Amino acid sequence: MNAHIASLLSGARVLPVLTVPRASAAAPLAEALAAGGARCVEVTLRTPDAEQAVKAMAAHGGLVVGAGTVLTADQAERAVAAGARFVVSPGLDAEVVDRCAVLGVPVVPGVATASELMRALRAGLNTVKLFPAEPLGGPAALRALAAPFPHARFVPTGGITADRLADYLTEPAVLAVGGSWMATPDHLAREDYAEIRRLTARATARSTT
Repeated sequence: MNAHIASLLSGARVLPVLTVPRASAAAPLAEALAAGGARCVEVTLRTPDAEQAVKAMAAHGGLVVGAGTVLTADQAERAVAAGARFVVSPGLDAEVVDRCAVLGVPVVPGVATASELMRALRAGLNTVKLFPAEPLGGPAALRALAAPFPHARFVPTGGITADRLADYLTEPAVLAVGGSWMATPDHLAREDYAEIRRLTARATARSTT
């Protein structure tokens, strides 16, 4: 299942990471992201309406929707029931990994150290989330972590801005880059879907050059 998400994300290259404040924002947000060229998105389970947002965005049909900030096995189960097609966690939790295997959905666990990466690889998870990427040292830290593990692939997330996107995408071990700059809480508070579309289009264009 982890191989499936690797194939999916390698085609997407840019993964908008979304904190959706209310369910009513989900449909226009999905439309703006899809119009900007996004293929996959991660909806973080950080708001009371997050599961409803997953459901509404999955119903759009133009995006592959995953759930992020999944901390427990029960959250993973609820997210998948809402329509999430993959699960992202900030850390490596055995119960979350096991539940995703039972549910038949890919999981991308977060790692920050070589020891955590080795545990993920032993569990058959070759695609991991480097988190938080920028505070850990950015592309240089990712390069150093990846060097002993040629089969590992990374989705760096955490503190990444548009200006840093190309720096990560040039790393051979990077499948996709996760970031919230394309649809920030401020954008959503102002309902500025035109700007979300513009920033998404700019990011997806950069990811293909």
